[in-house]
Amino acid sequence: MKFSTRTILLLLCIFIMNCSPNPYIATNKSYKKQVKKYAKLLAQYPVQDSVVNAPYWIGTTNFNMRKPNFIILHHTAQNSCDQTLKTFTTVKSAVSAHYVICKDGTVHHMLNDYLRAWQAGVSKWGNATDINSLSIGIEIDNNGFEPFTDQQINSLLQLLDRLKRAYTIPPTNFIGHADIAPGRKVDPNRYFPWKKLSENGFGLWYDTTGIKVPDSFNALHALRIIGYDIKKPESAIYSFKLHFVQNDSTKLINEEDKKILFDLMKKYQ
Repeated sequence: MKFSTRTILLLLCIFIMNCSPNPYIATNKSYKKQVKKYAKLLAQYPVQDSVVNAPYWIGTTNFNMRKPNFIILHHTAQNSCDQTLKTFTTVKSAVSAHYVICKDGTVHHMLNDYLRAWQAGVSKWGNATDINSLSIGIEIDNNGFEPFTDQQINSLLQLLDRLKRAYTIPPTNFIGHADIAPGRKVDPNRYFPWKKLSENGFGLWYDTTGIKVPDSFNALHALRIIGYDIKKPESAIYSFKLHFVQNDSTKLINEEDKKILFDLMKKYQ
């Protein structure tokens, strides 16, 4: 049997790919071990708790998995995708995310969406404080001082579309790390295309056409309604501008900012 040169090259590529060692075999085993531990815990019945006075166990028939309701977007603040993958597979780092998107658009799904990643830290959005328990974290390979690649954004949009449909996540709940941690985090950076995401249904954007701001308008009140923690007003303003007024690095609210906030406040209410 004769094979064409193209077929031989294809078979060679497949052989090489199959023979290429996975550098994360050890940490993958650790992942599987932890998942099996949680699965064993979930399978317990009767549930092992402090209440033991019932004559027999009764399991409800009405339940499902807890589902995420927020998407938190980050930049990695590291110098390569490989560096981030190693960070997220090192126990002592104590940080993780559900997805990592490399500069070439490759998406690494590192944690089941229903499990809790360690990506939001001390954070707050509206009345929600335990953001890790409510969200999916997406890290985008970027050192924090550079634009994001087209491949990354294209992959991100596809991923967000799937997640939005899978978990019925509202447009208001696609936010950045800086939004939920004012003064502590600044990611994703000023190059992040929030407006483009909004145009695709992920997050809200403003339109100040014809906007007239009432004399009684309170900018901090508007920030709070949108979701920002305003305990430190200057930090909240800075995070707001990282998201919505990316060419302005001040911590002051001007007249144009008031128009933006007034329009956004109405949309987030």
